[in-house]
Amino acid sequence: MPLILTDAQAALLRAEKKYLTDLYATLSELNRAPEDLSALRDAIVRLEELFLIVVVGEFNAGKSALVNGLLGAPVLQEGAIPTTTRVTLVKYGDALRETVSPDDLAQIAYPLDLLREINIVDTPGTNAVIRQHEELTREFIPRSDLVLFVTSADRPFTESERQFMEHIREWNKKIVLVVNKRDLLEDDKAFRDVHEFVSANATQLLGVTPELFFVSAKRETRDQHLSGGMAELSAYIRTWLDERARLRVKFNTPLGVADQVLKRAEGAAQQERAQLAQDIETAEHVERETTAYEKEIHGELEPRIAEVDNLMYKLEARGNDFFDQNIRLVKIMDLARGDKFRAMFEQQVLAGVPQEIDQRTRAVVDWLVEKDLREWQNIVTYLQRRRVPSDALVGELTTTFDMRRQALLKSVTEAAQNVVSTYDAEKESREIGNHVETAVLQTGLVEAGAIGLGAIIASTVTVAALDVTGILLVGTLAVFGLFVIPYKRKQAKDKFKEKIHDLRARLGSVLRAQFNAEADRTITRMKEGVAPYVRFIHSEKQRLADADAKLDAARRGLQTLQLQVNQTFE
Repeated sequence: MPLILTDAQAALLRAEKKYLTDLYATLSELNRAPEDLSALRDAIVRLEELFLIVVVGEFNAGKSALVNGLLGAPVLQEGAIPTTTRVTLVKYGDALRETVSPDDLAQIAYPLDLLREINIVDTPGTNAVIRQHEELTREFIPRSDLVLFVTSADRPFTESERQFMEHIREWNKKIVLVVNKRDLLEDDKAFRDVHEFVSANATQLLGVTPELFFVSAKRETRDQHLSGGMAELSAYIRTWLDERARLRVKFNTPLGVADQVLKRAEGAAQQERAQLAQDIETAEHVERETTAYEKEIHGELEPRIAEVDNLMYKLEARGNDFFDQNIRLVKIMDLARGDKFRAMFEQQVLAGVPQEIDQRTRAVVDWLVEKDLREWQNIVTYLQRRRVPSDALVGELTTTFDMRRQALLKSVTEAAQNVVSTYDAEKESREIGNHVETAVLQTGLVEAGAIGLGAIIASTVTVAALDVTGILLVGTLAVFGLFVIPYKRKQAKDKFKEKIHDLRARLGSVLRAQFNAEADRTITRMKEGVAPYVRFIHSEKQRLADADAKLDAARRGLQTLQLQVNQTFE
């Protein structure tokens, strides 16, 4: 900066540089848009550069003639057709010299004392044919300290100019409106109409009434002497160029860039928070569904396994009835033959029991498989409603957050869809049934099953070892009927009850363990399916909280600096 600063101003300059540098680091860490970081980086560099005036407007509005008039020298080419074909930076030099940089920026050096204090940027039309030139023009706006917005009296405030002014407004720049070619307005009424039209539209767009000058740049510039509106405009600009005003603008310009960049970062963070709130609800919904499913599946499992238990109770009742009917004195000959008694027992008591157990077990398997599939279908349906259609994302996925959340949500949804689309209920049922069958076999229940149980009961009640000839004696027969038969009946019932209870306990235990394990496997698969998405949401929640804290601190720091600038240059 060419002027000597006071100690207070120098300290403020250092504080502002540090703030802007820290803000750049913060926003880089937060992965802000490259164009925002570029604008902030330029603001840091421009803090020590000359005062910069940027002249914008449609082609052939007379921008070059206006610049020449303000400089008091024919620095820029003028003509009836568009003469400024690229962005041109006018700066001080010992001799007239023009160069063009690789990015198509023209620089004109000219030996004019005024250019020791300011630089002026002349731009192509706001609707420039070469897109790159319009982009260059846009890039200069954040760096400007003052914008001269030139429109022509014969076509004032066109749509392209209005759109470009919206872009300037975003950066909170000081805008001065200049209506050139006033001499084309035939009378006072035409002047008033244009004045009212331009002023009203600019005020509506900017929210404030800008400074407005009517000039005839060519006519009012004669032999380095300005008259009329050109003289007024020049006086206004030179007032802005006095030392204190210029320093105030110079200090405020980078802070204006910082303010705009911060607003964009805050807006993006707000959008991400809103999106994250929906994602949190999605994750919590899936977690609630999984928890409810887990509770429901275990709650409904017990009554279904109890149906197998009921078979054991019915078997016990049927056995007791068999003993009451068959362990009697009149059946003494059957009791004497263990093989016949066992065959009767197996036919009348045990017949069909393994098939019934298998049938009830298969019913539980089918129920579990159906519940599993239905839950996956519910998850898919919900996730599909939460997914953003791919065509709606075109041009919107601008942040890492957007891309990561969409990728994870898509991955979770597709994983759930894949489970549903490839779900083979018959295969699942068969596999679970095999697991249960294997588990039952491993407990040794077969040995205590129908065949084993029949043999045990037969050996308990048989009287084949008794002296048959002795039994035929009337006295012995009476004793056997009175004492041995009831004893054998009770012994058979007790033995049968003991074995049935053992069988029921072991069968129930293995079925509960196996079915609970199968239910837990399904629940685990569901939880693991959405786990990456849930982890991402929790990490993003913390990241956004940290980002909010950093942006809040940056906003407070900016407000402090803005207050210090105002106080320093009161």
